[in-house]
Amino acid sequence: MAEVTFEQVGKVYADGTRAVSQLQLEVADGEFMVLVGPSGCGKTTALRMVAGLEEISEGIVRIGERVVNYVPSRDRDIAMVFQSYALYPHLTVYENIAFGLRVKGVPKQEIDGRVQEAARILDLEPYLKRRPKALSGGQRQRVAMGRAIVRQPQAFLMDEPLSNLDAKLRVQMRAEIARVQQDLATTTIYVTHDQVEAMTMGDRVAVMRKGELQQVATPQELYDHPVNLFVGGFIGSPSMNLMLARLDRAGDGLAAVLGDQRLALDPALVARRPALAAYAGRDVVLGIRPEDLEDAAVAGDAPADQRLHGELQLREALGSEIMVHLVVAARPAVTAEVRELAEDVGAGVAEEHGEQAAVVGRFSSRSLVRVGDAVECVVDTSALHFFDPDTGLGIYDHNGGAGT
Repeated sequence: MAEVTFEQVGKVYADGTRAVSQLQLEVADGEFMVLVGPSGCGKTTALRMVAGLEEISEGIVRIGERVVNYVPSRDRDIAMVFQSYALYPHLTVYENIAFGLRVKGVPKQEIDGRVQEAARILDLEPYLKRRPKALSGGQRQRVAMGRAIVRQPQAFLMDEPLSNLDAKLRVQMRAEIARVQQDLATTTIYVTHDQVEAMTMGDRVAVMRKGELQQVATPQELYDHPVNLFVGGFIGSPSMNLMLARLDRAGDGLAAVLGDQRLALDPALVARRPALAAYAGRDVVLGIRPEDLEDAAVAGDAPADQRLHGELQLREALGSEIMVHLVVAARPAVTAEVRELAEDVGAGVAEEHGEQAAVVGRFSSRSLVRVGDAVECVVDTSALHFFDPDTGLGIYDHNGGAGT
């Protein structure tokens, strides 16, 4: 096992396209690091540079203490698991897992021991004599993982290995991969577009945008303290609601003004984010996570300045909860980051609505709201997020930066 280090790594293609810029990232020995971001953000390119499948244009990549910029892929002591299983259809599961070891001339007895151990770890023992066509998608992906495990590499590199599986299998395999990695304690870099996958699997998560690293932190830190508007909008499912608001003085505290509605900020929140005081009288981008909204009829008593009013346009009953889609009389945040986030999920930014913002809430299943209702939401004003509308940076410390 070994740490993997990117030192100011960049990738520029022959046509001048820059895929990765000044990537500075350290993946600790035994750590499960997830690279996540929209399509085209450079995460797969970064992984392929570690694997030796892409040349490094700038900077240094180390595996352990060794600089591997010019080391052939086969000599880097890494194992890759791809989106496609890439199994040999004419070989059995046993033979597929053993193939790489046989090519390297590993003794037969050692091969058998490694294959049997990988099969035990991955619950593949009943299938060792089958061929790939007789396996389910999840079983095939486990065979691909088995082929990587028997290599006993310094690092695993995984490029969207679950994207070909259906939703139920993805959840199952997420847990499987996380368990295996924890048991083996092998340094792992895992690339995905799915931020739920990233949050549930990674020890730390690195969020990328347009070839640049935005933030690297634990999943909870990313959720609670996004460094900027892009990370705040990308992390979380459903995504954070983003609206323009004006910060006003309210006695000794602050209030966020959205149209004719006011939300009094929790004093503890203001104390944690002292830079907010400098934004009094100015516009900010206000972020409210769906889970911090609740039907006022269910939540019980709450002051008027902790409520948000809107009209219900869509109701999705999920059994344990209800996803509500509201229109609120507030200015939607329309920034480059918001447009990019909307494009990534195939949606447009409704700039023509002007003073109407779309808001998603995660209500209790006890809520009785119906489409067309005027709905009152209680807002957890201790969990609000604020971003500078010009720079997109989170507003936290005295310098207006994302101090965490």
